[in-house]
Amino acid sequence: MRNRHLGELVLNEAQIQAGTKKVAELINQQFEEVVVISVVPGGILFTADLVRQLEIEVRMDTISCPHTPGDRNNQSEIVYHQNIEIEGKDVIVIDDAIESGGTMKRLVEYLSTHYQPKTLSIATLFVKPGRVDIPFPQLYAYEMENDDLLVGYGLPWQDKLRNVPYVSKLVK
Repeated sequence: MRNRHLGELVLNEAQIQAGTKKVAELINQQFEEVVVISVVPGGILFTADLVRQLEIEVRMDTISCPHTPGDRNNQSEIVYHQNIEIEGKDVIVIDDAIESGGTMKRLVEYLSTHYQPKTLSIATLFVKPGRVDIPFPQLYAYEMENDDLLVGYGLPWQDKLRNVPYVSKLVK
């Protein structure tokens, strides 16, 4: 894909596949049955790739909280159309990445407080170093070296570029 906002390649398609496999192995080792809650829209691609590699029982649901990537103080409404009971269940919230972590922290605290899962974990392809402290287990494949703005594989720029099959640095 050609786009003036796509810069230096950070994760190619093979690295994404390898990272997805790594996270799936972590989940397969730790759980026998889970409810995965995909953060939409950003987590859709990683969720789809990840759950196909899980060898355990999986139920799926979605949650959203519109935000600007990198916004540590996201106060937008959390929308969770609960289709599956999660009280007393092992729950994994899946997103493409933890950037600042502010939104993810709000989501897992919300689920933990309102729905009492047995366990609550987070699965992402990668995390960034400047993220806020989130007091829940995080399963991820890569830790980025810096906090560069990234796009592709679910990560948007101005609500575009989510469909790029790799992750690259953003060129503004």
